[in-house]
Amino acid sequence: MAVPTMQAIRFHEHGGPEVLRLEEVAIPRPGPGEVRVRVRACALNHLDIWNRRGMPGRRLSLPRIPGADVAGEIDELGAGVSGLEAGSRVLVNPGISCGRCEACLSGQDTLCPQYHILGSQVDGGYAQYVIVPAANVLPMPRHLSFEQAAAVPLVFLTAWHMLVTLARVRPGETVLVWGAGSGVGSAAIQIARLLGARVFATVGSDDKMERARHLGAEVVLHHGRQHVDEEIRSLTGRRGVDVVVEHVGQATWEKSIRSLTHGGRLVTCGATTGYEGLTDIRYLFSRQLRLFGSYMGSKAELLHLMPFVERGQLKPVVDRVWPLAEAAQAHRWMEERRHFGKLVLTIP
Repeated sequence: MAVPTMQAIRFHEHGGPEVLRLEEVAIPRPGPGEVRVRVRACALNHLDIWNRRGMPGRRLSLPRIPGADVAGEIDELGAGVSGLEAGSRVLVNPGISCGRCEACLSGQDTLCPQYHILGSQVDGGYAQYVIVPAANVLPMPRHLSFEQAAAVPLVFLTAWHMLVTLARVRPGETVLVWGAGSGVGSAAIQIARLLGARVFATVGSDDKMERARHLGAEVVLHHGRQHVDEEIRSLTGRRGVDVVVEHVGQATWEKSIRSLTHGGRLVTCGATTGYEGLTDIRYLFSRQLRLFGSYMGSKAELLHLMPFVERGQLKPVVDRVWPLAEAAQAHRWMEERRHFGKLVLTIP
C-alpha cells in the first residue's frame, strides 16, 4: 500500500536559498494530544533564514521543513484531543513547550527547558500538512484571509511580550522602533500606539517612510542617512526616549543605548547584523537603564492580543505573497530587505 505524500520545502544542508527544495514527503500522522493542520498559508521570518544558513553552536537535524507562522484548517485529531473539530480554521502559536514544568505551569512557556519553535527543532509549515500540539491552535479571526492570519502569530506575540510584558509601556511614553519594515517592527509600532505611546521609527529606504507613518509612527527616520541617536536627542529636547525596541543587533546597539532617557528601557529580540554590541557601562549605571532580553511570548499572551486583532485594532501587514514552489525567491526578497511587513507562502 502506497504511503500518502505531500508537497513540502526542505533543506538537506545549510547554505543559501538554493538549498531549499520542493519535494514529496510522507504526510505526518498526529500523535496523542496533537492535531494535523492542512496548511493554507505560512509566513516567513528571519528565523527561517538563520536556520537555513546554520548558526554557530546550534544544530538542527536535517532534512528540515522550515516555517513557524501557519494558518489553515484542522485536518485530523490525535488521540485524547477534545474541544476541537476537523475543518475549523485556525492559526498556530509557533512556540512549543512541554506544558508540565514549573515554567509552563506559571505561564512562562519560553523558559521551558524543552521550548522550541515550529520549523526549527521540528518540521514546520512550508508544507501541505503540519503536526502541532492541540494547545497551540486557536481560532482564526473571521475577517482575515489565510495569508493575513499567517502574518500574525510570531511577530505580534514577540512585540507584545517586548512592549507589554517586559517594557510595560505606559500612555504618554516615547518609543523608538528600529526597522519599521520588518515583521516585528510593523507589529511593534501598532502595539506601542495601542498602549498610548508616541512612536519614533526607522526605515532603510524612502519608499517605506510613508508606510511606517500609516501604521502610527509620528516621526520616521532614515537609518541609512541620519544619525538616529542624535536625531532622537534633538527631537526630544535632549531627553531621549523611554523605550527602544531593538532587533537589529550590532549595527544599532550603541545608538540604541545612547537614545534612551534616564530610567529608560531597551528590549531586544534579535541580532540580524551581528551578535556583539558595544556598551558604555557608564550609561547603564549613571542613567539607571534597564536591558531586557526577549524571546517570543507565552500562549496566554497570544490569547491576550488576539481580541485586538479581531477588532481590527492590530492589523497584520502583508507585503507580498508567493506560491510554495517559490520559497527560495521569497527568502532572497527577505535577505535583500525589500519587504515592508510580512512575506507569505500560499500552499496548494
